[in-house]
Amino acid sequence: MRILHTSDWHLGRSLHRVPMLDAQRTFLDHLVATVRERGADAVLVSGDVYDRAVPPLSAVELFDDALHRLAAEGVPTVMISGNHDSARRLGVGAGLIGRAGIHLRTDPESCGAPVVLRDADGEVAFYGLPYLEPALVKDTLGAAKAGHEAVLTAAMERVRADLATRPAGTRSVVLAHAFVAGGEPSDSERDITVGGVAAVPAGVFDGVDYVALGHLHGSQRVTERVRYSGSPLAYSFSEADHRKTMWLVDLDAEGSVAAERIDCPVPRPLARLRGRLDTLLDDPRHERHQESWVEATLTDPVRPDDPMARLTERFPHTLSLVFDPERTPEDPSASYAQRLRGRDDHQIAEDFVAHVRGGSGPDEQERSVLRSAFDDVRVDDGVHEVSR
Repeated sequence: MRILHTSDWHLGRSLHRVPMLDAQRTFLDHLVATVRERGADAVLVSGDVYDRAVPPLSAVELFDDALHRLAAEGVPTVMISGNHDSARRLGVGAGLIGRAGIHLRTDPESCGAPVVLRDADGEVAFYGLPYLEPALVKDTLGAAKAGHEAVLTAAMERVRADLATRPAGTRSVVLAHAFVAGGEPSDSERDITVGGVAAVPAGVFDGVDYVALGHLHGSQRVTERVRYSGSPLAYSFSEADHRKTMWLVDLDAEGSVAAERIDCPVPRPLARLRGRLDTLLDDPRHERHQESWVEATLTDPVRPDDPMARLTERFPHTLSLVFDPERTPEDPSASYAQRLRGRDDHQIAEDFVAHVRGGSGPDEQERSVLRSAFDDVRVDDGVHEVSR
């Protein structure tokens, strides 16, 4: 069976206020053309269809058009919700849409109910594990505790239990939206840390033939059978070096995997430039970036006059301007943002405690309270975003 694995469309997202809807439409054209030209038997979308729980109408219309086109190709499509999606909104009409061969899996309780497809070698069971917010699904899944590893383990127990009831030789594919250990993150993924832990071991998925992951935006192989397709477009400058692709996976009669990367269209390359303003404006090596989207980090000790206007004369598509003067972090004139660079919310909170105590940081019990507070706020924000 030939499977086209993609994820993290983030329909409706912008890049530094530049709308990406046209680029997303071009990608979906490419997706449908690939299905047709490469003879895909199934399409997988591993979450984050939209960029937010309540997407703009233009994004919903683009999604609707993509569903119609995929259904017209007669190729079954399996989709799960991601941490950016509202599972309940995305799942509206799932039963009816399923009649057209578009199978939406957004309900955690349905983890053990696969979409079963058949080819010349027999049946393939596709299990959709939507993004599982631990605090919200722990009881539903009967997980031992409210952590990512615990809820995914509970979900996979349901998968294995169902698979055990199927005829010998049934091949299996799992779609999941999670941060799996060994994957390389970027700056554009929303933090899903719970209790100080975000990643789960790849061994959670043992026992199935292929795991189609979503969430991390870089296309990558965790193991031969566990892969991220990555996002089809770059959504932050941290992805400037990414090769944006989909995985075309051939699953043979024995469940062995052969995978090929299919490149996605690039609307405009990204470039991260760093140096003093005069150097960036004069260096001939930067000529190749004149049509790129540019993030420029200026290292001038003193902020130059009109830097953005001068940069856009040479690089008209400059989107981001960062100041990082050539000085040590201990320099009293270093900015607050510079002092916080590379620190997450937990570390900043711990640093604040140490500051107000005159150097004594939080103990382990206090760290636990801080982690719990951040987890509660993150879950509460997610619930309120969906309910709006």
